[in-house]
Amino acid sequence: MTTASITRREPMPSTRRSITHKFSIGGHEGYLTVGLFADGRPGELFIKMSKEGSTLSGLIQGFCRAFSLALQHGLPVAEAAERFRGMRFEPMGPTSNPEVPEASSILDYVARYLLHHYGEQR
Repeated sequence: MTTASITRREPMPSTRRSITHKFSIGGHEGYLTVGLFADGRPGELFIKMSKEGSTLSGLIQGFCRAFSLALQHGLPVAEAAERFRGMRFEPMGPTSNPEVPEASSILDYVARYLLHHYGEQR
């Protein structure tokens, strides 16, 4: 049995800056909000898709919580995002973002967006 190292969670401050990014994948609109630590690193994600059922919304919220906790425990954005890049499920297709012109899923889009904007931060 091996012992895994446990890192301490760096909680988000009560008041923090964030960016909200509107996107569209295959005609489905959504909003990605990235909460930022004081030094500009992302520490939490929220995704809101318009006109989506409760099952997809619940799964997306679970993804956001898990991704946020991974970031708060010190996993670099690039490592976290690489786990979700390339995942395939609907909605997929052309996007409204020229930096990420095509996405194979919501998670693929978010991962590639985060890599583009925050991938070099540690």
